[in-house]
Amino acid sequence: MVNIYTNENNPATLKLIIAKNIAKQVVNLKLVNLHDNTVPQPKHLPCLELDNQEILFSANTSICYFVPIADETSADIVDLLEWESTVLSPQLAQVLGSSSKSDNIKNSLLSSLKFLNELLQNRNFLVGNDITPADIAIWSTLYPLSSCEKFSKEFLGASPNIKSWIDSLKSRNEFNEAIDSFKLDSSTAYNALLTGAKYLSTTEDSGKEKKVPAPQVEKESIPETVTAEELASVKESWKKDITKQVKLKQTNGPVLPIPGEKNVLITSALPYVNNVPHLGNLIGCVLSADVFARFSRLCNHNTLYLCGTDEYGTATETKALEEGLTCQQICDKYHKIHKEIYEWFNISFDHFGRTSTPHQKEICQDMFFCLNNNGFMFTESVDQLHCERCNKFLADRFVEGGCPHPGCNYEDARGDQCDGCGKLINATELKNPRCKTCSNTPKVKKSTQFFMDLPKLEPLVHHWFRLRSPNWSSNAQVIARSWLKEGLKPRCITRDLKWGVPVPVDGFRDKVFYVWFDAPLGYLSISKAYTKDYEKWWKPVKEEDISYYQFMAKDNVPFHSIMFPATMLGANKGYTTVSHLMATEYLNYEDGKFSKSRGVGVFGTDAQSTGIPSDIWRFYLLYIRPESQDSSFSWTDFATKNNSELLNNLGNFINRALVFAKNNFNRTVPEMNLLDEDYNLLALCTRELKGYLDSLEKVKLKDGIRHILSISRHGNQYMQSNQPWVLLKGSDEQKLRAGTVVGVCCNLACLIATLLHPYMPDTSENLKKQLNAKNIVLNPRLPEIIKMLPSGHKLEEPSPLFAKIEQAAIDELKRKFAGKQQSEAKNSTGNSSEIKELEAEIAKQSAKVTYMKSKGEPKALWQPEVAILQGLNKKLESARKSAPALNKPPTQNNVANGGDVKKLEDEIAKQALVVRKLKEGGSEKSVWQPEVDKLLELKKQLAQVSGVALPQKGKKGKK
Repeated sequence: MVNIYTNENNPATLKLIIAKNIAKQVVNLKLVNLHDNTVPQPKHLPCLELDNQEILFSANTSICYFVPIADETSADIVDLLEWESTVLSPQLAQVLGSSSKSDNIKNSLLSSLKFLNELLQNRNFLVGNDITPADIAIWSTLYPLSSCEKFSKEFLGASPNIKSWIDSLKSRNEFNEAIDSFKLDSSTAYNALLTGAKYLSTTEDSGKEKKVPAPQVEKESIPETVTAEELASVKESWKKDITKQVKLKQTNGPVLPIPGEKNVLITSALPYVNNVPHLGNLIGCVLSADVFARFSRLCNHNTLYLCGTDEYGTATETKALEEGLTCQQICDKYHKIHKEIYEWFNISFDHFGRTSTPHQKEICQDMFFCLNNNGFMFTESVDQLHCERCNKFLADRFVEGGCPHPGCNYEDARGDQCDGCGKLINATELKNPRCKTCSNTPKVKKSTQFFMDLPKLEPLVHHWFRLRSPNWSSNAQVIARSWLKEGLKPRCITRDLKWGVPVPVDGFRDKVFYVWFDAPLGYLSISKAYTKDYEKWWKPVKEEDISYYQFMAKDNVPFHSIMFPATMLGANKGYTTVSHLMATEYLNYEDGKFSKSRGVGVFGTDAQSTGIPSDIWRFYLLYIRPESQDSSFSWTDFATKNNSELLNNLGNFINRALVFAKNNFNRTVPEMNLLDEDYNLLALCTRELKGYLDSLEKVKLKDGIRHILSISRHGNQYMQSNQPWVLLKGSDEQKLRAGTVVGVCCNLACLIATLLHPYMPDTSENLKKQLNAKNIVLNPRLPEIIKMLPSGHKLEEPSPLFAKIEQAAIDELKRKFAGKQQSEAKNSTGNSSEIKELEAEIAKQSAKVTYMKSKGEPKALWQPEVAILQGLNKKLESARKSAPALNKPPTQNNVANGGDVKKLEDEIAKQALVVRKLKEGGSEKSVWQPEVDKLLELKKQLAQVSGVALPQKGKKGKK
C-alpha cells in the first residue's frame, strides 16, 4: 500500500491527493507530527512511501509518480515544476507565511503572478490540451491564496486568467474531492512552506529569473529533538569496540567478482581523445563515478572502476588534420594529457585504458559477427557526400554547411549536428555543403553500409528497459523512454573512414565501424587489458551477481540506454547490462559555455596551474553537481563555498577540537563520560550519517556532501554551547566535562575523515594522519556512530586543512579564464596601424594560397598556408574589436564634434577593400564571411550616426 505522510495545513499535500485522484489510486493518508518517529528520514513533509519502501520527499516528483510526464511536453512541464518549487512557492512562503514583509519580495511575487497570468492567456491548461503535473503543482500552491478574500484581492486582482484557471480546475471532481478531504486554513497555510523556501527570485521577469538564496526570515526556531529510541540506539552503538569491527578489504591483484558478495562494476563514459577535458566533462563522468567507486569500496563491496579514452572515429581524424599529426600520434598525445589530468584530480581508476588496441579490434569484430549471425544486421546503399577533389566519402564531421532546420541560419553546421540550434542533422541535408578539408562542394553518391536492425531488437529492448531502468537517474529514463516511444529505427554502424576498427567482411574492408557501435565496446576491451579473466565481469553466471553502474552526461544517454544494450542483448551471450545509468545535466561556466578556442572556462590543465588543491575543485564541482538541472561554475561562489563551508565550518570545527586536545590533553583523547546532551548530539549526527549513506547509495552526490557539512555544523554548535575552554578553569567535574566534549568532537572528526574520503581523498588522508586513524567500514543497512578513538588514543600534530581564497586571487582568475580579450585602452592610431598591416598581410597570404591551389600542388603543401591565413584573420578580428571607434556605437556628442561620420566612412571603405580582395583572391567563405559581417556592422553604425537608414535586401537604395 502506498502511504502519504503529511502534517496539517500543508498546501503541498493537495498536490499528492489530486494526483492520486487522477491516477485513481488508493493510498493511505497519514497525518503526523514532524518530530513523530514514524516519519521517514530525512523528515520532510509531505512525502510518499511506495510499495517497495522507497520514499519520495519531493512533492513534485510524487505528482509525476501518479501522473507521468508526456515525452513531447516534458521540457515545458519540468521547467514549470522547477519554477513552482524554487520561485513561486518560496515567494508565497516569504510574503504570506512570515512576519517579515519586504517590498522587494512582494514585488517579485507580483511579477511571478504576472508571468503566470500571461502564460494562461487564451489557454485552459499550462501546457498542452489537458491537465499535466504542472497544473496540479501550481494550482495546489495558489489555492490557499485564491480562497482567502483578502489575499486574492491583493495579489490576484490583476490576474483574471489565473482566477479563471483556478475556478475551472476546482470544478473538476479530482480537485474538489482533494479540497474536501484535506482542509486548509488559507490564512496560515503558507507557514508550512517556510522550511522549503530555499530559493527566491528578486528579478523583474520571474519567468526567466536567476535563483538566489532566500533571505533569512523571522520565524520561531524549533530545536531539533531526538526520540527515546534514537537515544537508546546511539548509546548501544557508542559502547561497541572499534577493534572488533569489520576491517576494510585489501585487494591483491585484479579485482574479480566474488560469489555471494556485492560485486559492483563502474564505468564512466569514455572521453574523446581529441581534446583537453574541462570541468563540465569531469563532473559529468569520471569525477562522479570516482566518488561512487570510493564510497562502494568503503562499504566493502567488491568494486571495479574502469575508464579510458575513446580514440577512433572522425573526431580523431579531424584533430590530426588540424595539428598535422597522424591519428596514432594524436591518440598518444591526448591519452597522456587525459591520464595526467585524472591523476591530478585523484580519480581512482582500477585501470585507465584506451580503445585503439588489438583487444578492441578483436571484441568489436566478434560482436559484429555475433549480431550478423543472429540476423540483426543488414546492408543498404545510402546517399553520402563524396568529395571528388579529395577522392573520398565524407564522414559527418568532414563536411560543413548551412543548417537545414527552419529558423536556424547557422552557416557552419557539421554533418552530424548543428552547434547553432543543437539539432541532429544528416550530412546530405546541409545547405551549400563544403568539404572541411578542401572546401570543395561535395556530390551525393551511393555507398553501401551495414545497419543494425534495431526494429527486430525493439521488443527485447522494451522488456529489458522495464526491468532495468527503475534505478536510473530520471533524465536517463526520460531520454530512453522518448526513443522507445518514437520506435527504434535501423542504425548505420559503418563509415567510410580509415581510422577505426576495420569491418571484417569482403567488400567492406575499406570501411570501419562507427564510433557509437565501437566505443561502448571499449568497456569490454579495457577490461580485457586489465585482466584476462574479464569475462567474469561481463559474462557472469547470473546477471544479478553484478551491479553495473554507468556515469555520463545526458548527451551520451541514447547510446548507452538503447544502442549499447541492444548490441549486448542481440549477441545473446549473457552479457552484463547496465542496472544503474546515472546521467547529469550540463555544467556551464559563469554566464556562458566552456570554449577552449576562445579561452573561456577552466580546463583540466588550467585547474592545476591555479595552485588551488585538487580537493577544493572536487568539493565545489560535487557541491554544484548538475544532477537534475544545468548548473554553472562561478568563481565568486567557488571562493565563498571554500571560505564558508570548508574553512569556517568544516575546517574550523576539526582544527579547534584537535588543537584543544593538543594544548590541554597532550595530544591524547581524554576520558569521556557522556551525558544525554552528548548522546543527543550523536543521535542528530547519526541522522546525518543515515542521510549520507542513503544519498550515496542512490547516487545523490550533492546531498551526501551536505550531510557531512551538517555534522560539522552540529559539532561547532555543540562545542560553542559547552565552551570547554571555560570548563577547564573550573572544578574537577567541569574539567572532566571539558574532556568529554573534546573527546566526542575528536570522534566526530574521525567519522568525517571517512565520509570525506569519496569527495576529498587528500583531505581525508591528511585528517586521518592527524588523528592517527584509518577509514572505517560503512554499512548502509546499519548507520551508527561508534567510539572510533577511545580515551587514551594518541593523536598526531594538528594543522589547518583549508586555506582562505582571497578575493584578489579570484578576481585575477576570473579575468584569466574569461576569454582572450584585447585591452580597449589601445590608442586609435596604434590600432589603426596594426589593422592596416594585417590587411596587407591577409591580401598577400590569400594570393599565395590561391596560386598554390591553381598549380595543383598537394594539400600537404598548401594546407599550412590556409592555417596561417585563418590565423591572420583571427588577429584582424581581435584588433578590430579592440578599436574604440569600432567597438561601440558613436554617441551624440561625438556626432556633434563632426568626426565620427567621416571616420566610419573611411573604415567602411577600407573594410570593403578587405572583403573584395579576399573574394577576388579565391579565399574560402569561412575566411571572408567574418569580414563581411564586420562591414555590415560598420554600415549599421554609420546609419545610426548619420540618421540614414540602410537599404533593405531586395529593394533599391543608396549605397
